[in-house]
Amino acid sequence: MAAASNAHTPMIEQYLGIKAEHPEELLFYRMGDFYELFYDDARRAADLLDITLTTRGESAGAPIPMAGVPVHSVDGYLARLLKLGERVVIAEQVGEPGGKGPMRREVTRILTPGTVVEEGLLDEQRAAVAAGVDGLFLEVHDNPAEAKSDGANALHLNLLRPLLENLLSIHRAAHSSPVRGES
Repeated sequence: MAAASNAHTPMIEQYLGIKAEHPEELLFYRMGDFYELFYDDARRAADLLDITLTTRGESAGAPIPMAGVPVHSVDGYLARLLKLGERVVIAEQVGEPGGKGPMRREVTRILTPGTVVEEGLLDEQRAAVAAGVDGLFLEVHDNPAEAKSDGANALHLNLLRPLLENLLSIHRAAHSSPVRGES
């Protein structure tokens, strides 16, 4: 079984190690000027984003399915995936190139439809609310299907509507009256 450890290239071993930590998310793996996806992620991204599915060499004796997007246009692709309810992990190159073995990569971002805060990735036509209470983070959706699929920490917006309306009323009242000492 010793040969199995050499079945993958060092780069693919690194990719598979990161992927094992994030099995449900699409892994965008930085390689130079592109974010690449491999294996099932490549197939899924090619289908969802209408991008080319190709192969990159072989690993463990089989062709490696691959799809990718340019770094300079990644936000548009990420926004599309988030709108479809996908979760994405970004693994960036860290350190200096030229060392022995593959360039080290680390997860720098984990994006979900309910937690994205980057303006370029938000859908302007949808309500997006996030709340944190005593270390518990909640994702609040305006689509019941998303709330159901996101797990225990996801809530449908209707469940929080009365609370949010009360908070909004308190906020408006606090900001509409003059500050003490001003005339």
